[in-house]
Amino acid sequence: SMTTRAGVGMSLNHSPNVAGREGGEKALKKAGVNEPDFVFMFASAGYDQHSLLRAVRDTTGGAPLSGCSGAGTIGGDEADESNFSVVVMAISSDELWWTNGLATGLSADSRAVGQLVADTLSSDVDADAVGLLVFLDAWTANVDQFLAGLEGDLPSDRFLPIWGAATPDNAMVQSYQYCDDEVVSDGVAYALLLGEAKASWAIGMSYIPIAGERTVTRSEGNVIYEIDGKPALEVLQEYLPDPALADDWRRFILTFALCFRAPSYMKDEEHTFRTIASLNKADGSITLQTEVQEGTSVWFSIRDKDKTITGLDLMADRIKQELGGDQPKLVFHFDCLARGKTMFPDQERLRLLRQFRQAIGPEAPWAGFYSAGEIGPVGEHNCYHNYTAVVLALS
Repeated sequence: SMTTRAGVGMSLNHSPNVAGREGGEKALKKAGVNEPDFVFMFASAGYDQHSLLRAVRDTTGGAPLSGCSGAGTIGGDEADESNFSVVVMAISSDELWWTNGLATGLSADSRAVGQLVADTLSSDVDADAVGLLVFLDAWTANVDQFLAGLEGDLPSDRFLPIWGAATPDNAMVQSYQYCDDEVVSDGVAYALLLGEAKASWAIGMSYIPIAGERTVTRSEGNVIYEIDGKPALEVLQEYLPDPALADDWRRFILTFALCFRAPSYMKDEEHTFRTIASLNKADGSITLQTEVQEGTSVWFSIRDKDKTITGLDLMADRIKQELGGDQPKLVFHFDCLARGKTMFPDQERLRLLRQFRQAIGPEAPWAGFYSAGEIGPVGEHNCYHNYTAVVLALS
């Protein structure tokens, strides 16, 4: 019979060489394999990335590898948001196989990078393709444009689900994407999954709108200049009356967001949320990671602990229902950094993670990271989300 053996190992050692070896060895031991077929690796940005990657590759026998840095890592019942943590998932399987790759240049033209990835994969995307995992640089990617380029150039005879996340680093300066021996920034690492697997996934929300509907009256691309005929920054200051808002937006970036009416295919959600990436004092504009048309309705919104906790239960129910009694073979978990330690004290956060994992598959190899923008399909639409968790179970 077909089997998949996998294991996840975590290390918090500050030495990249020790941490990479420890994470890799624990993963192999849990999987019960010496030579895995494929490896996923997620790590914090505090390490020398090349040394860390080399140590993981040496330990896992040079198996093909995909992954990225994050604002923290998730491995089984543990989650860590320090500058030093690495999670390694080692997979050995005769029913699942992966095609991995890397592309750079998102800041110059995210759509072109999406097209490049699609063209590279087009010969592999056949009836066996289960879905695609992507890890992109959060600070340089226009994720909507990347997805448009990718999907526009993929064979379109059937829907290919895409999951993943945009990768931040702890200081919001630089993030890293991994493929085999390579470490890049401004890039996307990807892994196409082929074979015999059923994918079950869910998306958890954590924000709520807190005020009345407003209208974008002047915008260009991803910059909003005016809302209801006033400078966007001025409107923001009605809700956050802090004169230094534009000087230190970092302090608010995880707490406040803009909210839009969800597209009609999102049956369970009324709104989608977008990070306000930056404010411009000179012209009073707001910049998002995504394009905004003039005439669009917007709401001001804040994150909500209760919605986050309720959302975890809804996600667990949905994934369990889709698994239909099967145990997941692998679980990937991409969680917005706004839902981590800045929202929950450590003990509560770990308790919620354990409870969530218990509901879905306490034995399943489980790995992921804290992100700055998540990707997961709603219906037959691959969507970019902010302030969410995307969890994927493969059975």
